Amino acid sequence: MPAHSPSLRSDHHKVLIVGAGAAGIAVASSLIRRDPSLDIALVDPADTHYYQPGWTMVGAGVFSPASTAKPMAAALPKGVRWIKARVEQFDPNAQTVTLDDTSVLSYEQLILCPGLKLDWQAIEGLSDTLGRNGVTSNYRYDLAPYTWQLVQNLREGRAVFSQPPMPIKCAGAPQKALYLSCDHWLRSGRLGNIQAQFFNAGAVLFGVADYVPALMKYIDKYAVDLQYNHRLVAVDGPARQATFVRTLPDGSSETRVQPFEMLHVVPPQVAPDFIRSSPFADAAGWVDVDPATLRHRQFANVHGLGDVINTSNAKTAAAARKQAPVVANNVLVALGRLPRLAQYDGYGSCPLTVERGKIVLAEFTYGGKLAPSFPRWLLDGRRPTRLAWLLKAQILPPLYWRCMLKGREWLAKPQTLVEVGQ
Repeated sequence: MPAHSPSLRSDHHKVLIVGAGAAGIAVASSLIRRDPSLDIALVDPADTHYYQPGWTMVGAGVFSPASTAKPMAAALPKGVRWIKARVEQFDPNAQTVTLDDTSVLSYEQLILCPGLKLDWQAIEGLSDTLGRNGVTSNYRYDLAPYTWQLVQNLREGRAVFSQPPMPIKCAGAPQKALYLSCDHWLRSGRLGNIQAQFFNAGAVLFGVADYVPALMKYIDKYAVDLQYNHRLVAVDGPARQATFVRTLPDGSSETRVQPFEMLHVVPPQVAPDFIRSSPFADAAGWVDVDPATLRHRQFANVHGLGDVINTSNAKTAAAARKQAPVVANNVLVALGRLPRLAQYDGYGSCPLTVERGKIVLAEFTYGGKLAPSFPRWLLDGRRPTRLAWLLKAQILPPLYWRCMLKGREWLAKPQTLVEVGQ
């Protein structure tokens, strides 16, 4: 059997990982690099692994769709068994996982990183019109090229961009689509005939205040109609109408129907169903972990990372890149193979593509504390720079495929705490 073919079921594994997205493959690789003898199995039904941060660039005609996808078998690290199946339920007391074919796996250590669920069905009429009638989203591989098609073809009218309530995957992505679209229309002399509107369910443009002034300059530059406290609830594609519910200062709400020629939708996002119904979930459905060690608060042999956990950091690939070595270290501590726990500081990064060729590089830890990776004289993330664009367009993709997914922890080595038991 080829090394990366889906594995035959094996009853028991020392470490069982649920989810083969950025977090799952990164933590598997970090574990294998630390202990090549470790028995690791990874459960995921997908045939393809995606570099999701690249979809913003696909939607702006910068990246090709194919550059953001690889066969799952090619992305997985050697030495890890791939079980191509869906998880149905967990029994943490018996330390078992039941799969969709009713087979049961047992584990000594469990790592949960299945990502989150894009809840397209939560917006009435949306699923019926996605990919046509001017309705698109960079949050799907097959739709990001349609975004670029719409941007190129739009000559006049209203271009509406939505952002749902938090938490969402990459909080800056909804406005990245806005900025790159507006930049194209500005460069092609069409922006004067196009009214761009940004309907944000939240009350602020970006959650870390230090980056807002630079972003507001682009809101003004592109003459964007910026609306806060507006939540998209329904889409009528054939009629080209979007319905929003606006929350008023007194707590009441009103409905607003907005016509559009183009609509870029970001759907509400929740934990996967099998996580929300599991003993590992908190009241909101996310995996309940300690924010520093990423160990489950109730079950000591369970860890979580990536978009599925309930920590307050930004849900980005950059966060998963920093979390993976922490979880790898702490799982090996739990197995008695390493002496010191590691901790995660909440690091997240969001390269805000404000125009083609310039990026505001937001980097921060828990509490919105700035955490730049480079000296300010070299790259000041609070203002748009070409160097940050170079980082996003040329450096981060190979860093993802060749370092993060291979367990090479450049700028991601974890901080360790005192030895266990001291």
